[in-house]
Amino acid sequence: MSGQEIKLQKHKSRSQEKMNVISENEKSQSEALGVNPLGTEPVGKLLRQFAVPSIVAMLVSALYNLVDQFFIGQSIGELGNAATNVAFPLSTSCVAIALLFGIGASAAFNLSMGRGESEKALHYIGNAVFFLFFGGLLLAIVTEIFLKPMLVFFGSPENVLELAKEYVRITAIGFPFLILSSGGAHLVRADGSPTYSMICNIAGAVINTVLDPILIFGFHMGMRGAALATILGQIVSAIMVVRYLSHYKAGKLTKAHLLPKRDIAGYEMSLGAAQCFNQIAMMLVQIVMNNSLTYYGARSVYGESIPLACSGIINKVSFIFFAVCIGISQGTQPIASFNYGAKKYDRVKHVISLSMISGTAVCIVAFILFQVFPRQIIGMFGNGSDMYFEFAVRYFHIYLFFTFANNIQPLSSSLFSAIGKPGKGAFLSLTRQIIFLLPLLVILPRIIGIDGIMYAGPVADLLAAVISGVMLVKEVKTMGKITERV
Repeated sequence: MSGQEIKLQKHKSRSQEKMNVISENEKSQSEALGVNPLGTEPVGKLLRQFAVPSIVAMLVSALYNLVDQFFIGQSIGELGNAATNVAFPLSTSCVAIALLFGIGASAAFNLSMGRGESEKALHYIGNAVFFLFFGGLLLAIVTEIFLKPMLVFFGSPENVLELAKEYVRITAIGFPFLILSSGGAHLVRADGSPTYSMICNIAGAVINTVLDPILIFGFHMGMRGAALATILGQIVSAIMVVRYLSHYKAGKLTKAHLLPKRDIAGYEMSLGAAQCFNQIAMMLVQIVMNNSLTYYGARSVYGESIPLACSGIINKVSFIFFAVCIGISQGTQPIASFNYGAKKYDRVKHVISLSMISGTAVCIVAFILFQVFPRQIIGMFGNGSDMYFEFAVRYFHIYLFFTFANNIQPLSSSLFSAIGKPGKGAFLSLTRQIIFLLPLLVILPRIIGIDGIMYAGPVADLLAAVISGVMLVKEVKTMGKITERV
C-alpha cells in the first residue's frame, strides 16, 4: 500500500470515527426527546400543564400575605395593614432565594436532560435542595438578630413598629420551610409533576386560610395568630416537597447529589439570577417606597399611615395578577429550556407566542378591574376614613395605569434565563424596578410630592415593556435564522 493510500485510509478512519460520535450524540439526544414529553407533546398542552401549577404556586405565595392582610385588616385595622406592608420585604427576600435556586436548578436540569446528561442533571437538583433550606435558615437567623433595625430600615413608623415586630418574630421561623417549599415546587415541576407541585402549594395555603380566622378571632391572638397560621402552612408544604424529592422520577437523589459544589451551584445561580434579581429589585423598591410614603405622606393631607397602609394593600392585590404573568413565564421555562437544548427552535418560538397571548389577556382583565373597581377592592380589607379611600382610588388609577403591558418584561427575562443567556435575563429583570422605578421614586416626589410616587409606576412599566419587547423580538428572529441553518 502506497503512502498516499495509507493517508487516505487514515483519513477515512478518522471521518468514520467522527460520524460515529455524531451518530451517538444524535442517538442520545433522540432518546432524551423520546423519553421526555417536553420534546414531543403539543406545545399548547405542555404550556397548560406547566403554567397552571406555576401560576398556582405564585398565587399561593401572594395569598399567604394577602390572606393575612385581609384578616388582620378586619381585626386590627389600618395599623395592622401598615405592619404587614413593612414586613413584606422579608417575604420578597424568601421568594428571591427560592427563585434563585428553584428556577436556576430547574432550568439547568432541563437543559442537561435535553442534552442527555441525566446524572449531571441530578446534581443540580440536589445542590438546590441544600441551598434552599440553608438559605432560609440563614435569613431567619439574621432576621431574629437584627429585627428592630431591619423594620425601621423598611420604613416602619413608631406607631406600627411593635405590631410589625410581633408578626415577623414568628414568621421568620418559617423562612426555611417557605423557601424550601417555594423553590422545591420548581424542582418537582422540572421532574414532570406539575400537578403535585400545585397540590403542595395549595395545601399550605388552605391550612393558612383556615387557621387565620381561628387563631386571630377564635383564640384572640391577633398578629401572632396570623403569623402562626402562616408558618404551619409552610411547614406542611415543605414536608410534601421533601417527600416527593425522596422519590424523584429522573433518578434517585443521593448524599453525593446534595453535597454543595461550586461549579454546580454557580451555574444554577446564574440561570436563576434574573428571577432572583427581579425579587431583590422589588424588595429595594418596596423599602424606598415605604420610606418615601411615610416621609411625603407626613407632609401631605393624608398623614404617614394612610399612604403606607394603602400602598401595602394595592401592591399585594396587584401582585395577584402579576403572579399569573410570572406563573405563565415560569411555565414556559422548562419547555423553552429543553427544546432549546435539543435544538427544537420552532417549539421554543411557539411557546413564546402562546405565553405572550395568554399573559396579555390576563393583563387586560386586571387593567379593567383596577381602573373600574378600585373602591370595592380596597374596601375588602377593612374600613378607613374618607381620606384613606380617596388616596387608595387615586393610587389604583395612576400607579397601575400600564398594567396591560406588564407581562412582557417577566416573560422576556425568564426566556433568556431558560435558554442559557442569563446576562440578558438579569438585565431585563432589573429594568423595571432598579433602572427605571427606583430613580423615579427618588426624583419625582421631590418635584410633585407624594403624587410623584404614584406616577413613577406607569412610566417605569412603559419603558421596561418597550426594552423587553425589542430584545425578545430580536431573539426570536435569531432563532428563526438558526432554524433555517439547521
